[in-house]
Amino acid sequence: MKKSTMNAILTLIATIDTPEAEEVRAELTAELAKNKVKADANRAVYAEIHDKVMEILKSATAPVTAQEIAEETGVARGKIVYGLRNYWNDEIIVDCTGKANTYRLA
Repeated sequence: MKKSTMNAILTLIATIDTPEAEEVRAELTAELAKNKVKADANRAVYAEIHDKVMEILKSATAPVTAQEIAEETGVARGKIVYGLRNYWNDEIIVDCTGKANTYRLA
């Protein structure tokens, strides 16, 4: 279930005063809290690897692939790609013309 859907349900049942509604509120609140903890942990991981990735890009003499960054950092390629696309996209330039995307500092 989407976070926005859970929040909408919580809003809709906020004024209902029954044991069932209270149970649903408690479950949704717990689920939202669990998801927030997971999201915060993921953000911390990306913050932790940011400097390593930027240092590799800074020291590279040519654009590098996500796989090359992953091999140097020991971080999974998927996490590198996600970080480059979603967290650090304003700090890098992506070249999509080759078989594999390459990255360099902006």
